Amino acid sequence: MPFVHIELLAGRTPEQLEKMMKDVTWVISEDTGAPKEHISVIINELGKQQLAQGGEWREPQA
Repeated sequence: MPFVHIELLAGRTPEQLEKMMKDVTWVISEDTGAPKEHISVIINELGKQQLAQGGEWREPQA
């Protein structure tokens, strides 16, 4: 029962996120042989004040 955690900056449309979840599920199923219905994809979207690089806040980008 694979769990896939994806963290990315906010800014994608629901359609983009859904396509990504389907694509990731397909690849994991193909590579591991796990049935698609047993694969969980968890997406955490980070906002402006949740990611810093080099000591500076990073602006969300697609």
